[in-house]
Amino acid sequence: MGWVTPLGDDVEAVWKKLLAGESGVSRTALFDAGSFPTTFSAQVPAALLEKLCERNGEAHARSSRNTQFALSAARSAWRAAGLEAFPAIDATRVGIYLGGGEGPLDFAPFAAAALSGCHDDGGKPIPLDTVRWARAAMNVLDATNELEQEPNLAGGHLAVEFNAQGPALNTLTACAASTQAVGEAANLIRYGDADVMITGGTHSMIHPLGVTGFNRLTALSTRNENIAQASRPFDRFRDGFVLGEGAGILILEELAHARGRGAVPLGEIAGFGSTADAFRITDIHEDGRGAVAAMSAALKSAGVGPAEVDYISAHGTGTEENDKAETLAIRKLFGGHAKKLVISSVKSMIGHLIAAAGAVELITCLLAIRDGMVPPTINYSTPDPNCDLDYLPNKARSVPVKTALSNSFGFGGQNDAIVVRAFAD
Repeated sequence: MGWVTPLGDDVEAVWKKLLAGESGVSRTALFDAGSFPTTFSAQVPAALLEKLCERNGEAHARSSRNTQFALSAARSAWRAAGLEAFPAIDATRVGIYLGGGEGPLDFAPFAAAALSGCHDDGGKPIPLDTVRWARAAMNVLDATNELEQEPNLAGGHLAVEFNAQGPALNTLTACAASTQAVGEAANLIRYGDADVMITGGTHSMIHPLGVTGFNRLTALSTRNENIAQASRPFDRFRDGFVLGEGAGILILEELAHARGRGAVPLGEIAGFGSTADAFRITDIHEDGRGAVAAMSAALKSAGVGPAEVDYISAHGTGTEENDKAETLAIRKLFGGHAKKLVISSVKSMIGHLIAAAGAVELITCLLAIRDGMVPPTINYSTPDPNCDLDYLPNKARSVPVKTALSNSFGFGGQNDAIVVRAFAD
């Protein structure tokens, strides 16, 4: 496994920071956000990005932030899996499945329309604040050398880098994308279509139009006076999420194939569930029905009962309705065991990585299983009667974890859940 996060890119170093409750939130530096309702984000530090670009080399020099993140995380994962020293892999049995998102260039047509004074699809004038933010976006585009806008191109770069000639797939199911990618990548191995899958997600939406969209949805925190405490999942006074960026990549391998080269598995992707709310495009169903169905399907496919789950890595965005609905869904599915579960959201520290969030959070589940330590939900100070479970406030805890569940819920009513457990030979 490998990642690039607002707290760094070294797996062990970032893990220590997460256990220590360190925040990766800072004032937005990628563009001038001074006039925006939200002036902060969880960015990959500029010095780290420069190092990644240098490391990724000339072949990928003009690729997007998304691709640079994915390449670096994948290289770390490939090396950690011992595959660099094992050249005998059949390239046609190595596949790619990413949850990959849009970049600034995907918003260029809208920005151009705003600048030209066009009307929206309903014939109404585009609001002046959107026009102003669109101008900022176009200024960013003028200064960038990004040539890529197709979401699947990060996967294309990975295929070139690792000579992966097997299945090559990409999904963009909003905040659930990388969880869906990992779950379906595992299924491709189970179906016999691949021996090794490079999977996970990569995303960056920290640009004027990305921020504008979430601000207009009132989804982002506007706690500009205290940015380190802005991301506060499940807290009574939460006011939205903090936009983050980065990548998380996992190498999945068929067991006999892994044993054949002497690999030691970090864990087992035991089950996966995917459902739709069939409700509203931007709202989770208030009774949590889609989340219940996704978690239930993941447990069923893993052959795991609710009482066997030790830890849930929550979607836990810090928005009013999502945290409430996720809590209700957990209570419905787990019954009396819900009160015994340890639940936390690392979004409180690294922000919401959108399409990359689920893969990064799944890596934290594997590390929790390995070390018997669970990262906290920081900035939790005031309990919410509607969120009445153990969210591990502010301090990491020693917890024996054999089975963990990772939740991801996205716009469009997409719900995905993965069960990961300790590997038993």
